[in-house]
Amino acid sequence: MKYIEVDEELYRHIASKTERIGESASDILRRLLGLSVNAVEQAEPKAISQPSLEVEPLAPNVEVKEITPSVADFTSLVDEHRLSLQKGAVGRFLFLLESLYQQSQVAFPQILLIQGRDRLYFARSREELLQASPSANPKEIGSSGFWVTTNNNTAKKRAILSEVLVQFGCDAQVASTIAERV
Repeated sequence: MKYIEVDEELYRHIASKTERIGESASDILRRLLGLSVNAVEQAEPKAISQPSLEVEPLAPNVEVKEITPSVADFTSLVDEHRLSLQKGAVGRFLFLLESLYQQSQVAFPQILLIQGRDRLYFARSREELLQASPSANPKEIGSSGFWVTTNNNTAKKRAILSEVLVQFGCDAQVASTIAERV
């Protein structure tokens, strides 16, 4: 396997073309380029690193994989002491989302793919959430530049967090246990 570096805008574009949970960036690019998705033997995921000033041309058969935290990383999201210092369900919800952001900044734009049937949950700006729903009560997820709707009840916040964790590759049972902390 070869490594390539992509900037965040390109990574977000690749992530926005996801058709199924867990689809790798390599599979997405292969599908978009009309190449066989199963042509390359699946190996350990390769990380997409931060952009550099030097750009090498893409060689044929270059594989790009998204960064997905391991299950061990998911369980470390819950720092019980720091979580207990958060104010209410909204504070705990934001804390857990920010913890996930800290562990997986490159892959974090995937949250933009998670939406309700008629509702926008995540956006890149407060205004975008307010335009979708004037009562959204948007809050920024730490200093990530991502915003989340917080006017949902606690059960819905838990469901959203659980869906986010599963989108990032977390086992559904582990995701549910973490989401119960909201």
